[in-house]
Amino acid sequence: MSRIAFGTGGWRATRERFTDENVRMVGQGVATYLTETQGVEPSEKPVAVGYDARETSADAAASLADVLSSNGFDVLLTNRDLPTPVIAYSVVNRDLAGALIVTASHNPPEYNGVKFVPGDAKSAVPSITDAIEAHIAPPKVFPEEKHGTVSRFNPVDSHRTHALELTDRYFDTDLSNLTVVYDAIHGSGRGITDELLESAGATVIRHRCDRDPTFGGNAPEPNPETLAELPGIVDAHDADLGIANDGDADRITVCTPDRGVLSGHLLFATIYEALLGDASVTGSAIRTVSTTFLIDRIADMHGTEVHEVPVGFKWIADGMATYNGLFGGEESGGFTIDGHIGTKDGVLVALLAAAVASSEPIDSRLDRLFETYGEIHADKVSVDCPDEQKDAVISSLEAELPDIVAGQSVVDTVSLDGYKLLLEDGSWILIRPSGTEPKMRLYAETPTSGRLESLLDAGSELIVAHREQEC
Repeated sequence: MSRIAFGTGGWRATRERFTDENVRMVGQGVATYLTETQGVEPSEKPVAVGYDARETSADAAASLADVLSSNGFDVLLTNRDLPTPVIAYSVVNRDLAGALIVTASHNPPEYNGVKFVPGDAKSAVPSITDAIEAHIAPPKVFPEEKHGTVSRFNPVDSHRTHALELTDRYFDTDLSNLTVVYDAIHGSGRGITDELLESAGATVIRHRCDRDPTFGGNAPEPNPETLAELPGIVDAHDADLGIANDGDADRITVCTPDRGVLSGHLLFATIYEALLGDASVTGSAIRTVSTTFLIDRIADMHGTEVHEVPVGFKWIADGMATYNGLFGGEESGGFTIDGHIGTKDGVLVALLAAAVASSEPIDSRLDRLFETYGEIHADKVSVDCPDEQKDAVISSLEAELPDIVAGQSVVDTVSLDGYKLLLEDGSWILIRPSGTEPKMRLYAETPTSGRLESLLDAGSELIVAHREQEC
């Protein structure tokens, strides 16, 4: 059973490992975890099961529903592929035992996976996923009279109502002055995020809002490469904003008329600064170690704090609860806000971003941010590294941390998640193992645009050198 392991976003695997047998064993692991570890009485607490737009997702969800119902749980199975956060919100809204979602999020089409959402709808922490892993086994056979029911449900309306009410707490949700291009990348945000924006009054131009299990042959990740057409469409329609979700719509990227596709760093800074612009609103920011220090400068100017956590939304959710956070997120485009569940939500945050843009264009906001707090230039790359070598690469790096990177002295080191090397000129690089793919991740930030490429080159060379040592 050791080949089924839960990482940053649940269990993910390529087609040869994402088999019906393995999916059913994961379902049994969750059923046993709920009954034996959590003490849930199956007849009292239903479980939701949902899925994304991938080719194998609907069948896998049906298999999970079958295993859970055979263990005595009543199962609420979504009536179509839906965004992960919409399903996650139904857990608290309907007081469910939890949810299982068949998704590989932004991974390439050849991947699929299963994510578990616990009863509090926070991203599952290692103590939960470790317990599930310990219970993974072939499905148990119970008498038919002890089986639960499987019924279809649609949680979209309740999530939409919540998103509108929560956004209205902070911003004006009348978007009648806004034209938005929405790009679903053929994923589960289609018909959900765009209709939420329309319900707030926005004019929505749809792009790639049809289901395609291959996502057009690309990974459904809303990065500049995947969204290469979006700036041109925004320009052609004289739109105020472009918005894109990843495959299961738990992440968001925005595109502005002047700057094109924005990084998650800049979207985080824009929304957080807009929230603090209301004198009645205050609260700390929770950001991952891979996310910009621009957030810290904004918080400091407004007399509040930033709490840095490891990469993985479970740590953001934990930080939001521990420190009464106002806004939490990561550079990869996952965010949540006070009053919402501890799960990243690209649907809700699309509405937040649109409300921010409706009151003042995001390009204008960023002009002010850079003038006030200084510019940032940031990017990330991935370097191939087999899963079995990741720990050794990090250990090797720890034993030989450099004193100089790209011509700048290392003045401090952060080891929350991998190694973040802080440099004398305010730049930094972070090297950490991916939790979802056989790769090492490299992140870099600098106040000077001309330095970014040299930082990424230097970091990549470090990774390759330590990887080769372990071969």
